[in-house]
Amino acid sequence: MFWAAAGAIALVVAVILIRALRQPDREATDAASFDQQVYRDQLAEIERDAARGVVAPDEAKRLRSEVARRLLAADRAADSRDVTRQGPASVPVLMTIALVLAAGFGGYVYLGQPGYGDLPLKTRIEMAEELRANRPDQATLEAAAPPRPPLNQVDPEFMTLVERLREAVAARPDDLQGQALLARNEANLGNLTAAYQAQERVIALKGGNVTVGDLLTQATLMVQAANGQVSPEADLILQRVLAIDPTNDTALFFSGITNMQVGRYDLTFRYWKEILDTAAPDSPWRPEVRGRIEALAQAAGVRYSLPPEAPGPSAADVTAAEDLSPEDRQAMIRSMVDGLNDRLATEGGTAQEWARLIGALATLGEADRARAIWVEAQQNFVGREAELGIINDAASGAGLTP
Repeated sequence: MFWAAAGAIALVVAVILIRALRQPDREATDAASFDQQVYRDQLAEIERDAARGVVAPDEAKRLRSEVARRLLAADRAADSRDVTRQGPASVPVLMTIALVLAAGFGGYVYLGQPGYGDLPLKTRIEMAEELRANRPDQATLEAAAPPRPPLNQVDPEFMTLVERLREAVAARPDDLQGQALLARNEANLGNLTAAYQAQERVIALKGGNVTVGDLLTQATLMVQAANGQVSPEADLILQRVLAIDPTNDTALFFSGITNMQVGRYDLTFRYWKEILDTAAPDSPWRPEVRGRIEALAQAAGVRYSLPPEAPGPSAADVTAAEDLSPEDRQAMIRSMVDGLNDRLATEGGTAQEWARLIGALATLGEADRARAIWVEAQQNFVGREAELGIINDAASGAGLTP
């Protein structure tokens, strides 16, 4: 269908161009016809004047010859113009049209994808979800991962202790402390599969007391064991974390990687933008997300411009503050706190920034002002429980809650 439509369009365009080229120049044709008619009228006038005796016979003959010569010249010019429009002179133009059409088709054959079917958004999403459903599991990803280089200079006494720990845990599989210790030491030795298996046992033993940190440890170990790939098993753990803490930056980052693996760049963009919107300024994932999110937005078909990073004290500012007197240092801190307050009041900010302002004001002894900021932050983040938790924790740490 594509080639039929493209061929038909090209044929129509070619016919229109050729017809336009072969049509006579109306203005030139009208001008030539006018000249010819004038000369014919002049010949008739000469004949009438000669018949009335107004013009002598010799003069009439001379005038008749001159006007006839001009009439013949006008006829030849009109005939030449006709030949130019319809004859050999139009061949270069026709060749140009043919070359343009050939270049268009040739360029598409070379650069395009002839025979490639349409991929509407719905079809692409279906393909991505099918790919998600057929992802390789954790064991397959680990088997495909390249071998890790062995650790150098492992203390023999440490290895002896780890061997004893393995034996003790094997004998007492329900020992929570032993499993946690084994997971930590296996990870230190680079035995990531054994580490996440021990961590899995830790989570099972803790039951309802499992923490977000426990889950993230397991998911991170599984991702590392799979050479950076997020398996379906690790993805389930990450979604469990997000159900508890929707703004957890680590879970958001790896959930974005999960969707990137199957081509759902739109979902990856949502996860990673949430990191920029809610993660703490010192989040380890912010630099990588900031470096990649604009290209990700382009791949997702989203118009997005990276906002400027929130300003903070530089290394030079910190060094300079160490040399200040207590009074000057206090004035510098107050200036920075006031700057943060002004920016949040005019531009807004993350829950972490509001929490930092509340804590800073309480530290400066401005409890009433800190309490007012806390009330304002609660209004700004109403309905966003995870972020309200960050703000309320800061208020509690500042002694603002009863």
